[in-house]
Amino acid sequence: MYRIRFHGRGGQGMKTAGRILGSAFFLEGFEVQDSPRYGAERRGAPLTSAVRAGRSPIYERGIILKPDLIVVADDTLVPVPAAGVLQGVEDRTAIIIDSDINEPEWHQRLQINSVIHTLPAPKDLDRAEMPYVGSLCAGAAARLTGVISRATLEQAVLEELHEFKESVIEENIERALNGFDLLADYEGTVIENTDPTALNYQPPQWIDLPNESVNLAGPAVHGGATSVEVRTGLWRTMRPIIELDHCNKCTWVCGSFCPDSAISVDPDGFPEIDYDHCKGCLICAAQCPPHAISVIPERDSIEKEEA
Repeated sequence: MYRIRFHGRGGQGMKTAGRILGSAFFLEGFEVQDSPRYGAERRGAPLTSAVRAGRSPIYERGIILKPDLIVVADDTLVPVPAAGVLQGVEDRTAIIIDSDINEPEWHQRLQINSVIHTLPAPKDLDRAEMPYVGSLCAGAAARLTGVISRATLEQAVLEELHEFKESVIEENIERALNGFDLLADYEGTVIENTDPTALNYQPPQWIDLPNESVNLAGPAVHGGATSVEVRTGLWRTMRPIIELDHCNKCTWVCGSFCPDSAISVDPDGFPEIDYDHCKGCLICAAQCPPHAISVIPERDSIEKEEA
C-alpha cells in the first residue's frame, strides 16, 4: 500500500491535491482512501491530507504514521512541531518540498537520511495566496510512485475540477503536468510499504514477569537501607485522622495506596498512621471506602497536643 501525506496551509489546495492524486490512483485500478485533517477552517492554518492506495481493500483509518512519501507545499511548516511534517519519517521515506532552498541544505538542516526533492517556489508571492501549488504537488507525487501515467493525471484533474471554469482547469492541468515532468528522473522511487496489514497482525508473545519480594514491591520507610531517620512528617500541612468508629478495618486499601507505607495495622486490626513519616498527601482519605479518614489542618492538631 502507498501511504502519502500532504502538508500545507489553508488556501494552498492540499485537500484538492489529495483528491487529484487519489482519483489518479483510482483510475489506475487502485483501491483508494483520501482524507484531509485540519482544525479551524481558516486561510493560512496548517492542514494535512492523507492518501492511501493499494491493490486490495484498505482497512487502515486515521492519520498516516509511517508515510512512504511526504509532500510539503509550504517549507515554513517544516520547523513547526504542531504541523507534524516529519512525524514518522524513516530512511526509506521520500520527501518533496516546494522551496527555493536546495536539497543539500535541507539535508543539512534536517539531519535525516531520507531522499529530498525540491520544487521551484516563487520568491515574490504570498504563500497563503500561492495559486495551483496543490496541482503541482499532486503531479510531482504521482510521478514518484511510477504507477500513474501522464494521461491519467490529466484526467484526474479534469474530474476533480470539472465545476470550475475552463481557464482554471487548464492552469491546474499545466501545473500538475509541470510537477509530473520536473521529477521525471526519479520516477518509481517511492515504493509501497511492506508493513504487515491488520489482517496479518500477530499479537506480541506473552511475557512472564517474576514476582518480587515484598521488600522490593512494597517498600516501607522502616525497611532496610531506607531513610527512616528523615522525618517527612515535618512537610505536612494537613493531617489525616482515622475515626475508628467508622473504620471497617479494610487496611489493605489505605495501606496499599499510601506511597510511603506509613500506614500499618495495630493489634486490634485497625489502621495506624506513622505521623513521623506521613507527609500529608491525603491519598488515604481519598481512597477510604467508608470515609473513615478525616482531614484537619496540622496547626489544629499541634494546638490540641499542646493543650
